[in-house]
Amino acid sequence: MAKEQILIRIAGKDRIGLTASIMSILAKYDAQILDIGQADIHSTLSLGILIRIDDISSGQVMKELLFKATELGVTIGFVPVPDDEYEEWSGRQGRNRFILTVIGRSLSARQIEAASQVIAQQGLNIDSIKRLTGRQSIMHPERNTRSCIEFSVRGTPVDKEALQAKLMQLSSEMGMDFSFQKDDMYRRMRRLICFDMDSTLIQTECIDELAERAGVGDQVRAITESAMRGEIDFKESFKRRVALLKGLNVSVMQEIAENLPITEGTDRLMSVLKTCGYKIAILSGGFTFFGEYLQRRYGIDYVYANELEIGEDGLLTGRYLGEIVDGRRKADLLKLIAQSEHVNLAQTIAVGDGANDLPMLAEAGLGIAFHAKPRVVANARQSINTIGLDGVLYFLGFKDSHLGEQGRMQ
Repeated sequence: MAKEQILIRIAGKDRIGLTASIMSILAKYDAQILDIGQADIHSTLSLGILIRIDDISSGQVMKELLFKATELGVTIGFVPVPDDEYEEWSGRQGRNRFILTVIGRSLSARQIEAASQVIAQQGLNIDSIKRLTGRQSIMHPERNTRSCIEFSVRGTPVDKEALQAKLMQLSSEMGMDFSFQKDDMYRRMRRLICFDMDSTLIQTECIDELAERAGVGDQVRAITESAMRGEIDFKESFKRRVALLKGLNVSVMQEIAENLPITEGTDRLMSVLKTCGYKIAILSGGFTFFGEYLQRRYGIDYVYANELEIGEDGLLTGRYLGEIVDGRRKADLLKLIAQSEHVNLAQTIAVGDGANDLPMLAEAGLGIAFHAKPRVVANARQSINTIGLDGVLYFLGFKDSHLGEQGRMQ
């Protein structure tokens, strides 16, 4: 018996039981479902069903569906799909798939147009679009001050490097953030996340806080600026700055720790990550004292940072203990922890803001520059500049409506 393919398109006001009513008719005629997809925007339904059915039954099926659509108050249309067209379409399903995530405080048509143009220029087709953030209030704009849309796209980019560069350019020019990731099993199974601490988890540089209390703030800042200009490397600048802290009472460190300015979104992010079983590490060029304070606060699994030497009199000696944690060391630690936790590097995430974070951002499966220096953003594959640290959740595919109590915005 000959069979044919029919694409059924249904649109209108959504209601409970609509899909079940349609399926009951299709089931009566033993229709095979080749594809199905549904979107619901502001209680308005758009449902597509591709069926394969005996050609002698197709007319009766369409007749009954038309009557049911009238009863339900929705519109319905039918499009025949030839065998060769279906085969060509199904053959494309094995092509590469990618996820483009777009984030902003809010997103306009102009911003979405720019992102979708980049996709089109690279020869990629958008298969689906979904919103990850909660609905924004127009009467209370201070609520849900973030917007995130996720595009599922199919195909092979013409020039992936050019695509990445264009997205980063748009990020800077239009005030939105992007992540472009291959949609594979690793993206859905991230297990280890490593954070820089200073200016990432906290909105300060701990060495600057210590220097101010030691009365050497200007001197420490001058060394930092010299290092940023490339005149001295991180290790040399670190040694010089630590030496200037000699004689500072260790009690000052506790006072600083108790008043650390936590970055927006950190509490929410940590709560979700812990609930979902992620291993969390701090890999910092700062100091273990402050890293361990955050470890106790959030239940962080690993802390690697620099240890200040404390004399018997309770004063800093101006020296440090052990190996300096610089950029290369951070990357090595990320790999070491992944190996210890039996995690594939493709399942790791790294988040940081400074030049010494670039090696671990490059090493991780997902490297995210967070409110980073221009040089870091230019070299990163993903960046977040418009919202808080919990924006990381959207790059991992989390949806606000699925996060429950632990994901409640703070």
